[in-house]
Amino acid sequence: MTAQVHSRTRVLVGGVAGNVLEWFDFAVYGFFAVTIGKLFFPAEDPVAQVISAFGIFAVGFLMRPVGGMVFGYIGDKFGRHNAMLISVAAMAIPTFLVGMLPTYATLGIAAPFLLLLLRMIQGLSVGGEYTTSVVYLYERTPKSSRGLVGSLSVSGAVLGILLGSAVGALLAALLDPEQLASWGWRVPFLSGLVLGLAGFWLRQGGESISAERPMVDNPLKDAWNNHRKIMLQVSGLSMVNAVVFYLVFVYVVSWLEMVDGIAPATSLEINSASLVLLIAVMILAGWLSDKIGARIILMTSVIAVFVLAWPLFWLMHSQHDLTILAGQFGYAVIIGGYLGVLPAYMVSIIPAAVRCTAAGLSYNITLGVAGGLSPMLATYLVHRTQDDLSPAYMIMLAAAISGVALLSIGKDDHKRDA
Repeated sequence: MTAQVHSRTRVLVGGVAGNVLEWFDFAVYGFFAVTIGKLFFPAEDPVAQVISAFGIFAVGFLMRPVGGMVFGYIGDKFGRHNAMLISVAAMAIPTFLVGMLPTYATLGIAAPFLLLLLRMIQGLSVGGEYTTSVVYLYERTPKSSRGLVGSLSVSGAVLGILLGSAVGALLAALLDPEQLASWGWRVPFLSGLVLGLAGFWLRQGGESISAERPMVDNPLKDAWNNHRKIMLQVSGLSMVNAVVFYLVFVYVVSWLEMVDGIAPATSLEINSASLVLLIAVMILAGWLSDKIGARIILMTSVIAVFVLAWPLFWLMHSQHDLTILAGQFGYAVIIGGYLGVLPAYMVSIIPAAVRCTAAGLSYNITLGVAGGLSPMLATYLVHRTQDDLSPAYMIMLAAAISGVALLSIGKDDHKRDA
């Protein structure tokens, strides 16, 4: 292996591995939201417990724009690599502390408040991690394979979520409900410290390229003053992946339990299988975008999501495991193309000097608001309207917004890359 190939491999592994570890830590909360709701909130209303648990899930997401702004500024001003080292530590420590946190029965009202504080710190970290790592990998990759590498970066994030789902499924299968509620849910959170140390080690020795890129005195000010249109477009592009992903691959675990009466172990197994397919579709789409272009794949995916959102949710509203799996597999196929292509396309339309800041802020505003609030809003709508398929209408609206954003971007706007 030549020194150049070894260097590129190390860059790729460091960028992708950090996403795996970060998103494992962040995602396990979503998969154990029902259990956490019962342990950290009063027991008068089971629906209120789930809404409260997902409310704290949403608060973590609402911190993402702040994290994107802070870590994006660090990435543009002091180097992408430095920002990514800090973000790993800022995720691992609070995740470990969530696993140690006493419940409502022990601490009373202090328990949910401490949980809220730790989730806010996690949200800061995630807000800076993903977009910075995408920029980091994009700028070190030949133009002929940037789509593929971009898909690998987001695949790392999904792989982390898959790992969280798989661990959840394993615990649900091995432990009875009492054991899972008393201590089993803590296991993946406690492992966060070990995973964080591994991520920090994997990223040691990487080099920053801040000195090689155009520099501005204040990346945040420059992005806001000179590139607001691009930031708005990136926010719009991010809408459909935010809503679909966090409804179909995170919230759906709780939805299947509440609406279909599916056992937690079964819903987690179905979700894990769907995430495996999603990763394969994303990588294939990223590779294909290097051959035929990103826009055609993005638009095809948006149209498919809009048209098939309700039919696929209808399939998942079933008592039969295979029918549920077919619905979620359908979503994996139609959104996988969009998720795989978006990272490189998003970075390509942003000027190099403000890439981390502009991408971090605009992408995370959408992910924080739309992605973070979607599970809580979906829970409320299902309960309020008595329409179990109401989340599908949220997905259709998100697809329409992203389609408009894509149409607003000129065909040559993605050729800004340096």
